[in-house]
Amino acid sequence: MKRIIGAFTLFMFLISAGLVLAEEQVQKTIPPSTAAEQGAPPAQSAPAAAPAAVAPAAAPEAPKPDPTGANTGGIGDMIGYSANGPTADDMKKIDEVKKTEPFAVKIADSIGKNRVAINIVWTLVCGFLVMFMQAGFAMAETGFTQAKNAGHTMAMNFMVYGLGLLGYWLCGFALQMGGAGPFATLGGGGTMNGEFVIHLFGKEFGLFGTKGFMLGGEAYDAAIFTMFLFQMVFMDTTATIPTGSMAERWTMKSFIVYAFFISGIVYPLYANWVWGGGWLANLGKNFALGHGHVDFAGSSVVHLTGGMAALAGAIVIGPRLGKFGPDGKPRAIPGHHIPMAVVGCFILAFGWFGFNAGSTLAGSDLRIGVVATNTMLAGGAAAFSSWLYMSFRYGKPDISMAANGLLAGLVAITAPCAFVTSLSAVIIGAIAGILVCVSVFFIERTLKIDDPVGAVSVHGVNGAWGVISLGLFADGTYGDGFNGVSGTVKGLFYGDASQFLAQLIGTATNMVFVFVVMYVFFKVLNLVVPLRVAPELEEEGLDQAEVAVTAYPDFSIRRSHR
Repeated sequence: MKRIIGAFTLFMFLISAGLVLAEEQVQKTIPPSTAAEQGAPPAQSAPAAAPAAVAPAAAPEAPKPDPTGANTGGIGDMIGYSANGPTADDMKKIDEVKKTEPFAVKIADSIGKNRVAINIVWTLVCGFLVMFMQAGFAMAETGFTQAKNAGHTMAMNFMVYGLGLLGYWLCGFALQMGGAGPFATLGGGGTMNGEFVIHLFGKEFGLFGTKGFMLGGEAYDAAIFTMFLFQMVFMDTTATIPTGSMAERWTMKSFIVYAFFISGIVYPLYANWVWGGGWLANLGKNFALGHGHVDFAGSSVVHLTGGMAALAGAIVIGPRLGKFGPDGKPRAIPGHHIPMAVVGCFILAFGWFGFNAGSTLAGSDLRIGVVATNTMLAGGAAAFSSWLYMSFRYGKPDISMAANGLLAGLVAITAPCAFVTSLSAVIIGAIAGILVCVSVFFIERTLKIDDPVGAVSVHGVNGAWGVISLGLFADGTYGDGFNGVSGTVKGLFYGDASQFLAQLIGTATNMVFVFVVMYVFFKVLNLVVPLRVAPELEEEGLDQAEVAVTAYPDFSIRRSHR
């Protein structure tokens, strides 16, 4: 098994390294194109009586990476800085202004660079917040599971960070963002201009990026590295979601292979279609469906992807021992540390401000205040609606369900947070809080699927609700030019039914693509590296057997629920 895992990791590394070396070799061997190479006829070939041929316009200079950031940001980045600031037409006159007001031009250049610096710092700090959400996931999942598996659950949440990071660095980032440059708010990234496309119905359908493998070659750029960090922590959120649905019976060996697969291939592909300039983002330009599939911060890209992977994994791996009785009825297996789980959910709520507001990629975009407040309102409304639902339905509230309700509301508002009013945010969150309760019991009692922490309900069901709600509630005050479509983003309730349709297409695509690919992957992986631990280990607890550490060595831990 160790050889198989090692070979898989080496294979991914060699493929990515080969692509990086090939990209660097192309840069070294291709000289700057000349007029003759571009098809211009040589001067001597023109007839003697003909007037002198007009030399073709020089090709625009190819973008170059800026590893130090010294040349990132400048006067051009002042465009759109404020309502009355310089426009693109103003910039066309800049050469004349340089002659008459050179000092003013230097000041403008500094202002433009400062704008980019603010945006980069904002994006990095928000990325740090999202990275800290990993601690929240670890505490929430561990608290909601049994004490005998606490060390193992923590280990999966810890290792998915490092494994996912490496997989995303090897090839995931390139597949996702390799054709998405330049990154306008970050002042650079123009070298990320390679997107693999196919042509159907006379339109281009972008499928995946082709530049940026291992952050080498033309990707060695300050703005690109900033974007990598921010996008990587989003990917890691997706990767950690199935560790909840498959908790307490998943082998670490198969988990390692999974972490590389989802971070390096599955997540980046769908993320490219939505955030990397792929075909879903271009539904608006190609087929006049609103602004294409819009997902501001990841209800579908991050959470629905993770939820579908979690659903596929939970089905393939099967329920925990003792979860369902001989009559098929589910049995409660209580989490061992609800206070830990609740604190984990609070950490996640805190990190979510970076998740959503950070997705502006611009501290200079003052919409961040609306985004952050909508995020907070939806989470609070969802926690309260979950509390009320459990009280009315079962006679008393359930703090664990309210905690999951908080997360459900945050998942749901992640897509529409920048496009809706505060009232809409509360409505979206309140519906999410009820949806998560109904979904948890439906998945467990009707579908007979064991999801120890409710990951499918929180992230899958409410990830879908989040992107659909954008197609309903987007109020048309924000998003002019989003995905290359002029005008602001409007939902069905504000007059644009086509946006709602684009949201449905993106949601259905995710559910089919991610679920099918991950189901087949888990089935095949199970034949090579078994997903599930031996029954006797599951009964005893996975800590010592799988990670060689017992989380609570001084406690007497219950061994089985049978």
